[in-house]
Amino acid sequence: MTRSPAIPPPSASELAEAAQQLHLHLDADELAGFGALMQGLVEDLNRLDEWTAPKLPVRYPRGEIVRPAAADNPCNAWSYQCVITGAPSGPLAGRRVVIKDNIAVAGVPMLNGSAVFEGCVPDEDATVVSRVLDAGATILGKGVCENFCFSGGSHTSATGPVRNPHRAEFMSGGSSSGCAALLVRGACDLAIGSDQGGSVRMPASFSGCVGHKPSYGLVPYTGASPIEQSVDHLGPMAMSSADCALLLEVIAGDDDGRDPRQRGDLTVKPYASLVGEGIRGLRIGIVREGFGTPGAEADVDARVREAAFSLRDAGATVSEISVPRHAEGAAIMITSILDGTLSTFTDLGPSGPNPKGHSLLDAIRFYHDARRERADAMPVTVKTVLLCARVMRNRYGRYYSAKAQNLVHELRAAYDAAFEDVDLLVMPTTPMKAHRIPPADAAPAVIMGSALDMVGNTAPFDVTGHPSLSVPAGFSDGLPIGMMITGRYGEDDVVLRAGHAFEQL
Repeated sequence: MTRSPAIPPPSASELAEAAQQLHLHLDADELAGFGALMQGLVEDLNRLDEWTAPKLPVRYPRGEIVRPAAADNPCNAWSYQCVITGAPSGPLAGRRVVIKDNIAVAGVPMLNGSAVFEGCVPDEDATVVSRVLDAGATILGKGVCENFCFSGGSHTSATGPVRNPHRAEFMSGGSSSGCAALLVRGACDLAIGSDQGGSVRMPASFSGCVGHKPSYGLVPYTGASPIEQSVDHLGPMAMSSADCALLLEVIAGDDDGRDPRQRGDLTVKPYASLVGEGIRGLRIGIVREGFGTPGAEADVDARVREAAFSLRDAGATVSEISVPRHAEGAAIMITSILDGTLSTFTDLGPSGPNPKGHSLLDAIRFYHDARRERADAMPVTVKTVLLCARVMRNRYGRYYSAKAQNLVHELRAAYDAAFEDVDLLVMPTTPMKAHRIPPADAAPAVIMGSALDMVGNTAPFDVTGHPSLSVPAGFSDGLPIGMMITGRYGEDDVVLRAGHAFEQL
């Protein structure tokens, strides 16, 4: 008995629709001819369905997985809770870890902050998840993230806003919103977030913890839902730079072999032991263009400037410098990823497909169906970017995103030129303290503005790849202020040393 093919050949209507989308003018006979020519390709697809694709290993038993009740979730920061006990010993033994909810933990639902992902349950662990478990950590669950991770606030998640651990009527920052709130509340010791425009550092600033965006490619992104391959980072979050250094040492390294973001040009260093070496003799540059930016609050600028100059007490030299291109960095970054973001949000879905990468196949198939059925559930942030990107691509092709990608090289060179005179750059992480959470019926302009008006200092370093750390610099009106320290590509150890030195002051 002949088995029916799993994938039928294209129908006449499918061929006609595809031709229209490709701007091809083909009559019915021509379409039928192309359909016949496709027979071999369809047979290849059916052969693929007969083969088993490799999966990432799941080595540790999953505990009970629960979605906590509101009474047990005071900041609305937990997405799901569980207990996954790692190896009996290792550098993270006894440490409790939370994973941002765009990172796959096998058996635990992954919402990515969105109703579009409701029902998505990965069957593989992300590489960073396997690494922390192998290092002896216990994973306690998933931290809520912003809807599609596309917000620096904490007000767009489909499960409701994540509240600031210091003042509940304010945001915790995003998009790694739940991770920051849970750390500050003491519900966990360490967290892993993702940062594509500042999403580790901005919640660290708003909530008052430490967040490190590593050098691009230092930490494998395998098993995490992306925004755009050129800016995707996973990074450690904790209550101290020393703990961030410890977690970075565990999750860093390109021996994963499955992430095309990793280029093999970075060496993992003993960050945990180097973090205490101090900063005597280092040259700190306070970047003028990082202050007085749109939306900046005077108390934030003043406190960060004071904190930066205090590094002299740790033996560093501190001076003000100018990097004029910094003011253009956020616009260059967001334009450079428009086409890639369009592909990710509409076509690729979580973790793939990527050349030389590893894709979560079940999650990709789930997302393909869900995004068609639930596209209206996307947040105003994503809808706005998708519509703009589609119109601009229809008008101009990829011209403007390509031009921005060319400008990225000049932006990177501008920072590298500054690093010839100084060792570290300092500025406010976010130009303002946490926003007040807007009401549920807020106008789209309010939701959009509260999601993206804080990225000016953080976003440039996602596209240039430099390591960047946010540390708490003090409080004003009961809300934290974050200071951002950025270093040369590959010098994550120096950045973490500076954060630790400031904490000791």
